Amino acid sequence: MATIFERVKQVTVDRLSVDEDKVVPEASFTETLDADSLDLVELIMALEEEFSKDGAPLEISDEEAESIRTVADVIAFVEAKGIQDS
Repeated sequence: MATIFERVKQVTVDRLSVDEDKVVPEASFTETLDADSLDLVELIMALEEEFSKDGAPLEISDEEAESIRTVADVIAFVEAKGIQDS
């Protein structure tokens, strides 16, 4: 199965229409991947959907979303919520 990074990468490529090679852990959504505020909202919603399980939805609050600036931040956030590589 896919790792957390691979899943985050796929969602990011799909939502931001960026080259897969640009989506690396240190990539900043706003600086490296040129996402605007609307892009970020859509990305957060897509990540919530991707990492929600039956009976256990992943919710990312506005405060939490503000602290997510890079791909690595998403991976750390998801892991902190107890989600592991498949």
